[in-house]
Amino acid sequence: MQKFTEKLKIILKDPTMRKRIGFVFFALFLFRLLAAIPIPGIDPVALEKFLSGNQLLGLFNIFSGGGISHFSIVMLGVGPYITASIIMQLLTMMSPKMKAMFQEEGERGRLKLAQYSRLLAVPLAVIQALGFIKLLQSQSVIAPLSGLSLITNIIVITGGSILLMWIGELISEFGIGNGVSLIIFAGIVASLPTNIGQFVATFNPAQLPIYIVALIVALIVIVGVVYVTEAERPVPVTYAKQVRGNKVYGGISTYLPLRLNQAGVIPIIFALSILLFPRVIANFLVNNANHTVSVIATAVSAFLANPWLYDSLYFIMVALFTFFYTAVTFDPKMISENLQKSGAFIPGIRPGESTILYLGKVVTRITLVGAVFLGVVAVLPLIMQSVTNNTTLAIGGTALLIVVSVVLDLLKRVDAQISMREY
Repeated sequence: MQKFTEKLKIILKDPTMRKRIGFVFFALFLFRLLAAIPIPGIDPVALEKFLSGNQLLGLFNIFSGGGISHFSIVMLGVGPYITASIIMQLLTMMSPKMKAMFQEEGERGRLKLAQYSRLLAVPLAVIQALGFIKLLQSQSVIAPLSGLSLITNIIVITGGSILLMWIGELISEFGIGNGVSLIIFAGIVASLPTNIGQFVATFNPAQLPIYIVALIVALIVIVGVVYVTEAERPVPVTYAKQVRGNKVYGGISTYLPLRLNQAGVIPIIFALSILLFPRVIANFLVNNANHTVSVIATAVSAFLANPWLYDSLYFIMVALFTFFYTAVTFDPKMISENLQKSGAFIPGIRPGESTILYLGKVVTRITLVGAVFLGVVAVLPLIMQSVTNNTTLAIGGTALLIVVSVVLDLLKRVDAQISMREY
């Protein structure tokens, strides 16, 4: 507690830190203001009823900061930008030409990758905006729109998503922490008063044991997220001795920290984005004039509506995307080459191909643990809802995972800023 108080005093006394924190609060306030501006022509009662019976849209509503529940101009949140970023990273992994362009050019390549991700986010936002509008029209949540009104709403929703992406990048540049993560975090925290109010209004003393179990599960998830986020697999590294003149350099031993969960919450966000498309399209095509298309859409919609089948598919996709994202962000070949160039080696492992295979094996083993953990956390609340028929428990695990991960990352960045100030 004393250490926290000392850090808080340092933050309050440092004008640069105060400006950065103030900018973060201002940006998040602007985000919440935009999330309260609705698109015209919405039936709030019908929208609330539709969202309460849809687990997937309820989860996706988290990442938009409650934007879908209000059908606001930022209803898509930063989802299109996140999806675009992951798609570009996957393409970089699969294409040697793109890998040479983005990864091997250092900072310049990173800026190019970010720019292409921004450009790709625009058509993705247009597709998602059109899909949401058509889905809600089919459920009588939105009145039928004319051609001009439909185009106008798509432009407004797409513009809101791009504006939110820009605000997130400004937070990363002029504030503290990752802007996109903080926007998602702010959306989750902003929904807490509403969720608490719903819980109080629907409180049933007969379900007290269920509430206690939910609280215990929440505490276990928090502890598990902190443990898995901070867990590392140290790989010992030794630097070879080098004699230069009368002096001996190197010969020291250190370790290479490999994080247990290198993907963070990105796999969950990406899995939700991918699962959303077939459900939106299927619901839209259920009433299609073509009988074959209608039958196929009804079958797909019924399949995704089955909670156990959906949970299984959700778990598998989260686990697969964890491996994919880890493969994108962690390159054993590059690390092996860097170790070899600096005269370092892993004891008992030959430099070169043997080191690459060893690092790949270690990362695969620890990623399996992280993937299973993310998958369990993602589907656990949905399983609890299916068992207890209590909708207030539907989004707890995913929300807790994101909140705890963002808070841990923010604390590390604040510590880094304090350390830089001291130096």
